[in-house]
Amino acid sequence: MRSIMLAGLFGLIALSGTPGSSEAKGCLKGAAVGGVAGHMVGHHGTAGAAAGCAVGHHEASKQDQAQQAQRNNGDNANQTH
Repeated sequence: MRSIMLAGLFGLIALSGTPGSSEAKGCLKGAAVGGVAGHMVGHHGTAGAAAGCAVGHHEASKQDQAQQAQRNNGDNANQTH
């Protein structure tokens, strides 16, 4: 239980150090999932939260880039007509 609370605390600390919410996208969710998974695997909740935060942020960034590319392609298609 203590590891899960530490994982949540780590996630909040990670979020407080970022300049904007766009920088923290995916971190909280990833930290929560990683913290629980790390705790279940071998009482490594904090390490799981750190890894989960990094993976969550990476996945959110990929999704944002894909959405931005889609918007750009839509803008370009409208300009050619």
